[in-house]
Amino acid sequence: MLANNQHNETACPMKKTSIGGQALIEGIMMRGPEMTAMAVRNPEGEIVLEKWPTKSTFKGKFFKLPIIRGVFNFIDSMRFGYKCLMRSAEIAGLEDEEPKKDGKSGGIGQVGMNILMVISSILGVLLAVVLFMWLPVQLYSWVEDAVPTIDGNRFLKSLCEGLLRIAIFLGYMLLMTRMKDIRRTFEYHGAEHKTIFCYEKGLPLTVENVREQRRFHPRCGTSFMVLMLIVGIFISMFISPDLHPVLRTGIKLLTLPLVVGIGYELIKLAGRVDNWLTRAISAPGTWMQHLTVLEPDDAMIECAITAFKEVLPEDEKRAEW
Repeated sequence: MLANNQHNETACPMKKTSIGGQALIEGIMMRGPEMTAMAVRNPEGEIVLEKWPTKSTFKGKFFKLPIIRGVFNFIDSMRFGYKCLMRSAEIAGLEDEEPKKDGKSGGIGQVGMNILMVISSILGVLLAVVLFMWLPVQLYSWVEDAVPTIDGNRFLKSLCEGLLRIAIFLGYMLLMTRMKDIRRTFEYHGAEHKTIFCYEKGLPLTVENVREQRRFHPRCGTSFMVLMLIVGIFISMFISPDLHPVLRTGIKLLTLPLVVGIGYELIKLAGRVDNWLTRAISAPGTWMQHLTVLEPDDAMIECAITAFKEVLPEDEKRAEW
């Protein structure tokens, strides 16, 4: 159960909200049905607030169909989240150019920075494909060659590849938590979750009330990633185990939209309904959130509250899930 103020909890009904967010560099982005806002602390420690109308790139009935909506919502969220992340880096002062002694800028300029961002994004995608798609397939292929008795068992192959992929993901997250800046982002992630929980309990959005909430939320992006890894295991069972590792990896990439779509529907269900099934669906992601959702300090909570209040519509029913 969520920890909170017992008196306020009995006075206010529980609610479910569609408002979601993302941890940024020294800040939080919240996205509501009408407005989106980001609250980021600048180098002086002040909260810089930016907001704009919530808009989706993909409109029309087709993009709202089950499974399909998950794919395009994922694309939209990744694109928009990346822009907010880059903007938060600017506000936080991470992209300030240090002047040289001769008065000239020591940086590479905005165009150079944009080029570097594009290159880093491409390299990031390639790294993800190698780590989470090709490497598990190749590792199992080596084991398969060493132990011929398991050759050709598609169910065992899919399960082992999936478990290897989860192990690699877990190791990757563990390495991320060792980095100071990433840990701070994970702490802002905790502030985001706690603020949403506080609102869903009907409590006033104060630092004291938010601080007492739990960190782990069923609609978390970490849970979504874990669900995709699990769904991928079952989808892989329909792929022939006799294929070359490179070809098998290519086919898995082609099934990725289906994996994303199914994962989205499951995380959406877990966010709306609370029963034994949705708790079972959420459990693996909740365990992983112990690494990616850390306890925030009060300054981080203030950022989350500031952003959340800006996106809450006047008619709060519009924010209901």
